[in-house]
Amino acid sequence: MHKGSCLCGAVTFEIEGDLSAPDACHCSKCRKQSGHFFASTDVEKDRLTLKGAENITWFQSSEKVRRGFCTTCGSSLFWDPPHRDWIAVAMGAFDGPTGTGLNKHIFVAEKGDYYDIADSLPQNQQ
Repeated sequence: MHKGSCLCGAVTFEIEGDLSAPDACHCSKCRKQSGHFFASTDVEKDRLTLKGAENITWFQSSEKVRRGFCTTCGSSLFWDPPHRDWIAVAMGAFDGPTGTGLNKHIFVAEKGDYYDIADSLPQNQQ
């Protein structure tokens, strides 16, 4: 069981089972949403239990994706393609160790110019 929350605790979540290896998205939308790149793990929606869902604001950032954040503290929590059976959960929202490690970088063609990607993980331009 993995647990997490937003900064103020108005939104909490639990995920049953192991987490898949997260990716780091460097696209301009994720950078603007999170303030840097957005690291997240994909979780089947039926494994996610939310408390305080009424405190989540969903922003439709494209036709295919909405982004969820805490209405009170603004913590970036979710990247949700509603037409899929999974949701991406922000790695920074987990409490304690996750037992995972980044597996790749995506949308590196859009990364900020103020940092370098210095690890040896795969980098997808899109």
